[in-house]
Amino acid sequence: MWCDLVKVIVFVTPKRSVLDPQGKALQHAMRFLGYQTAEVRVGKTIAFEIEGRDTSAFRAYLDTLCHQLLSNPIIEDYRYEIITSSSDKESDHSV
Repeated sequence: MWCDLVKVIVFVTPKRSVLDPQGKALQHAMRFLGYQTAEVRVGKTIAFEIEGRDTSAFRAYLDTLCHQLLSNPIIEDYRYEIITSSSDKESDHSV
């Protein structure tokens, strides 16, 4: 089916319209320690290796995976980076 082994890193964060209590608590703690921040959002990172090539069909495949399994599209956004094992070249995609 696919040919090359690539590393995919998915970053999932709460949508801007969704309250992020962890982010607010972390922002409060950072300010208490003297770090001035405008906004703090807490998310998750998922990294995995999968067979594929950086093509539009592969990106559609990853979008389906992220949308159906790795994120909750109602309250979260995601973006991913594709790192090819042969060149360690990164390719970024945001939703």
